[in-house]
Amino acid sequence: MSTVIRFTRDLSTWICQNLDQGFSPSALIQIMQEQRMAAEAAQAIMQAFVKARRSCNPVPIDHVVVEESSLDYVYQTPIFRPGTSISTSDRVVGIAARAERPMLAVLSNVLSSEECTELIRLAKPRLKASTIVDPMTGKDIVSGNRSSFGMFFQLQENSFIARLDQRISEIMNLPIEHGEGLQILYYPTGAGSAPHFDFLVPSNPANQASLARSGQRVSTMVTYLNEVEEGGQTVFPEAGWAVSPVRGNAVYFEYANTLGQLDHASLHASNPVTQGEKWVATKWMRQRPFVSA
Repeated sequence: MSTVIRFTRDLSTWICQNLDQGFSPSALIQIMQEQRMAAEAAQAIMQAFVKARRSCNPVPIDHVVVEESSLDYVYQTPIFRPGTSISTSDRVVGIAARAERPMLAVLSNVLSSEECTELIRLAKPRLKASTIVDPMTGKDIVSGNRSSFGMFFQLQENSFIARLDQRISEIMNLPIEHGEGLQILYYPTGAGSAPHFDFLVPSNPANQASLARSGQRVSTMVTYLNEVEEGGQTVFPEAGWAVSPVRGNAVYFEYANTLGQLDHASLHASNPVTQGEKWVATKWMRQRPFVSA
């Protein structure tokens, strides 16, 4: 089944001119919505223009045909760099594996053993029961779906955290200021987390306000701080990936594009720790500089 969305030739010209001038597709979609165009129509039209320009085909003139499946998530050029390694200002990080859908990479040598130990030492006195965001209210609540403990460092809280924030920023290829504070999570034996997304859904005032301040989350990096005796894998059930926790290694993934779409293949969870314990450091990056409430 298909739907034809018609628009004026002036709109076609306007879109091309603004894309040529460097405006992002998401910015143009927002303007189109401000002119009272339905979000689905604006997204479908822009997606058709982006696809046509990328493949060097003629752009639509006055209509686009939307198939039932044509609004699937569009995988664009990743934020993450190509290659088999990343040279940061203070170390070389290896890229052990990649996936395209979702955009995912397994990294080695992100943190040294000493840095992992220091993060755990600094975090221990500040741990609290981990919470999730209630999608209806936007409030943090303790949930049985996540039986871990956690804390947040302020961005560049001290010289040690500042050094890690800098390195992580270079790995994730976005400015330090776009990052939320580094989160440390502790999973004792039996603890894990249910499948969830890291992007924010504007279903409540708190998330809407956060999105207005800092934009959407676009990428996550989870770095493992200890060797887990058994269990504790980071799993991506929609993609069929499972990443084992190894001290100093990390898993990186992206889930937002310039069309305003969110990648539901980024659904992920932490398998329960069946023996031992698990410590991780998580960094979320935003579209714009992060401003806390």
